[in-house]
Amino acid sequence: MSNNVMQTAITQKIGSIALVVEDYDAAIAFYTQKLRFELVEDTDLGDGKRWVLITPPRSNGTHLLLAKASNAEQKLAVGNQTGGRVFLFLHTNDFWRDYEFMQSQGISFTEEPRIEPYGTVVVFEDLYGTKWDLLQLNHS
Repeated sequence: MSNNVMQTAITQKIGSIALVVEDYDAAIAFYTQKLRFELVEDTDLGDGKRWVLITPPRSNGTHLLLAKASNAEQKLAVGNQTGGRVFLFLHTNDFWRDYEFMQSQGISFTEEPRIEPYGTVVVFEDLYGTKWDLLQLNHS
């Protein structure tokens, strides 16, 4: 490449993160009703497969792709995609609003909310036991 040709700046983003689930409809109901996520797309791909994208309200464009487990190995990963560690981090602009709503929806929390140097956080589980952080970062 010659020196006078301007390189295009790299622009990338994570568009979707696959989350292995047992059932599309149960997962859609949980995320849209109990966490107030939005259903972005639900397309039938045939043979029992669907392309299901969900996202938190007013998200930055990253979606969760709900992927139904289709074999024994995938079924073992449902709820344990990271070996028992927190898998996803749901950032919010109002921790207590969302925490109280989630409590009212019967969300399972594994601890009490904590105030940390970086913000307010609590670990919760989705319908399959996948661990998430609900997190409101401190503003600088």
